[in-house]
Amino acid sequence: MLSPSTFFKRIPKWVNLKAFISSVSCTNTIHINPETNQNSPNIPDFDAKIQSLRNKLYPDNLIKVLKSTSDVNSAVKIFKWASLQGKFNHTADTYYWIIFKLGIAGNVEEMEGFCQNMLKERCTGEEDVLVSLVDAFVRNCRLNEAMRVLFNMNLAGIKPSIDVFNFVLGALVEEKKGFQDVVFVYKEMVKAGVAPSIDTLNYLMEVLFETDRVDSALDQYRRINKKGCSPDCKTFEIVIKGLIDNNRVDDSVAILHEMLELGCLHELSFYRNTIPLFCREDRLEEGIMLFRKMKESNFTPDTFIYGALIQCLCKQLRLDEAVNLLEEMMESQLEGDDNVFVDVVLGFCKLGKINEAVKLLEDKHVLETSPHNALLRCCCDADKFPLAKGLLEKMSERNIDDCDSWNILIRWLCEREGVVKAYELLGRMIISSLIPDYATYSALVAGNCRLGKYEDALQLFLQLHAKCWILDPASYSELIEGLCRGEKYLEAVRVFCYMSENGCSLQSFPFIMLIKGICDMGMIGEAVRLQLLAYNSGTSCVHATYNYVLLGLSKSDQGRHVLAFLSRILVQGCNLFTEAYCILIQSMIAQNQIKDCTTFLNVMVNEGLVPDSDTLYNLLSCLAKHSQLYLISVSLDKLASDCEVLDSAMYNILINGLWKEGNINEAHRLLDLMLEKGWVPDSMTHGLLIGSPDIEEKGEGMLAYVDLSTKDGVGGLKLKVTENWRDDGSSRPGDNVLSRQVHHCCDIAGSLNRPALQMVQELKPQFVNLRRQQRELLMKSNDYKNDCTNNILIYRLDSLASNAFFFQPEEWRLVLCFKPNEVLEFLGHG
Repeated sequence: MLSPSTFFKRIPKWVNLKAFISSVSCTNTIHINPETNQNSPNIPDFDAKIQSLRNKLYPDNLIKVLKSTSDVNSAVKIFKWASLQGKFNHTADTYYWIIFKLGIAGNVEEMEGFCQNMLKERCTGEEDVLVSLVDAFVRNCRLNEAMRVLFNMNLAGIKPSIDVFNFVLGALVEEKKGFQDVVFVYKEMVKAGVAPSIDTLNYLMEVLFETDRVDSALDQYRRINKKGCSPDCKTFEIVIKGLIDNNRVDDSVAILHEMLELGCLHELSFYRNTIPLFCREDRLEEGIMLFRKMKESNFTPDTFIYGALIQCLCKQLRLDEAVNLLEEMMESQLEGDDNVFVDVVLGFCKLGKINEAVKLLEDKHVLETSPHNALLRCCCDADKFPLAKGLLEKMSERNIDDCDSWNILIRWLCEREGVVKAYELLGRMIISSLIPDYATYSALVAGNCRLGKYEDALQLFLQLHAKCWILDPASYSELIEGLCRGEKYLEAVRVFCYMSENGCSLQSFPFIMLIKGICDMGMIGEAVRLQLLAYNSGTSCVHATYNYVLLGLSKSDQGRHVLAFLSRILVQGCNLFTEAYCILIQSMIAQNQIKDCTTFLNVMVNEGLVPDSDTLYNLLSCLAKHSQLYLISVSLDKLASDCEVLDSAMYNILINGLWKEGNINEAHRLLDLMLEKGWVPDSMTHGLLIGSPDIEEKGEGMLAYVDLSTKDGVGGLKLKVTENWRDDGSSRPGDNVLSRQVHHCCDIAGSLNRPALQMVQELKPQFVNLRRQQRELLMKSNDYKNDCTNNILIYRLDSLASNAFFFQPEEWRLVLCFKPNEVLEFLGHG
């Protein structure tokens, strides 16, 4: 028997170990039974083997025992027992078998321990044994164990050859173990001081491309010469493929031209792998150029290369060249697969040359079914049904028809409401000993739906259901849409559940109809269940379906579940749009959940969405009622500035609400915006800003506005004062803060200024008359702002100024009517 070291020594040094990679699969192992680690050794078997070795403890005998021991723990105990025997020394070969068994069992730590023990004992032939272990582990797909052996070799100062490193690298790349493992081996090679070969760099570039490290791979390609290597044909194949797979086709063409300039010899594998890649990317010129060079190099193109070129030529509608290439392929005694003829047929049909396609199949004596079926579809798509029917009859006579052949024509008839003729064709199909399949039923279901025969379509579906078949997606959509139009929603639900359970997805429109119908019936729970089924089966749940369910929940007694359903929507990755937000806001208003209302509005506005007018009006009314408009102040600012959704009624609600909340400046700002739009405040807003209702209820008058703008004809001042009394002389309700401040000051110093206050009381009838005139002007004019300005009267209290010691100048801040940005500062002596 040859020992592992002896076996490895017989491998010539010039043999490239990477060649083993392509010929050895991971399922091909060396003739060792793989063991699995056991929890405890087989004691009787263990004792028997120890007894057999007592008087015959030699390396060869120990190796036989180790090989025959299926239990790894027993093998380890036997090995350790032998180590304790005084006159026995382990050899590299005995270490080989225990290390191999532990590695195959996946016991990496203990395996490494024995590797290190062998290296410490400096057994003869240890290097060859370790290389043999690398080879054995790679062949048994234990790549991690092979890497650990390499690591321990490096640790002990043993320098493996470049072929050993390439052997492991090639296995890692082939098994797609990933970038980190390849880099680990490459670093071990660098540590060992082993210079890379072109094979090493090829493996490194290949894994870089596969892990989308394109720039790093190109950097390695550019530095090949600096590492003492020259690119070979495999190098260019890897780089070109890597660039094309990473959508850098133009760069791959540039690399191809570099290759041609270098005059690199091409290999057959290069042509087989590269020509189809360029054809796949519609780079026909490069594909044809390589095809010609391939023939110049005396390589024979195979069917795969011919097929790729013909497909690309047909895609670009270069049919003459495609037919010539097809004839060349057939002259070379190469039989093209069905797809080659299908591509040519489809190319002719795209050019409207159906007759040429028919002639091609006849001249080439094509007896495959798929090219004829492709021709049948083209005839039907071109509405040449008589020609298609004649072709089908010929196919039937030559016995090259199948179910698809008949289904193509049946489907065409059903889609054009020719169900009666479709049934006739179905009868002939059955006579031809062909059994209808799911595609036949699908066509008939769609045909009956087109005619409004939903009951017949449903019966066909039930027959199909009994056979455990499924319809095609288009027929499911036709059936469910038809049942919904016929208001047979429960039957539509049954169909949808069946198709969803079978992994079929439904088109959006019929699903919207189904959800709407179920929600209209008040079956909101069922609608929620259907949404979940749709999500799991891949049916696209458009926003309308979510909106119907949200609306249904909000209007039902299950309104408390709205937020739970919203959570499901968000988990499924659906974004909310305007209608959904509006439904949620209205639902939260109905449930009096003020905080949630404001949260939804703020999120909505931040996303650039604008609620509809009804929703916004209801929300503003609700928040104003609860004095919580301040919660949406930022959103209100955006809505007022960027869109036209706020109408006059909403402005009135906002102004009144903000005023009551004490946000006077914001109320004035909104009033300015309102007037700029030409809208008229309502009586409540007008009264609120003109006077202070809470003080007027006490019967106290207030100086609201003073105007110094006009003079009478004789040069004297026209003195008028606007106060907040009603026309009948009573006070007006309101809560103007400025009014309270002024009256407060007046109360403090009232005893000192009785004459001035008496003067104001005497002017009261004039105030009432001016108010009446102001409203009459308001009724006649659309330019409310100008009318208000013309009626603003500022009364300069000259008679009071000399006695106004109780007012500080900065306290006289009287805001012009409806023009809060224009402040007139009244000073005591003007």
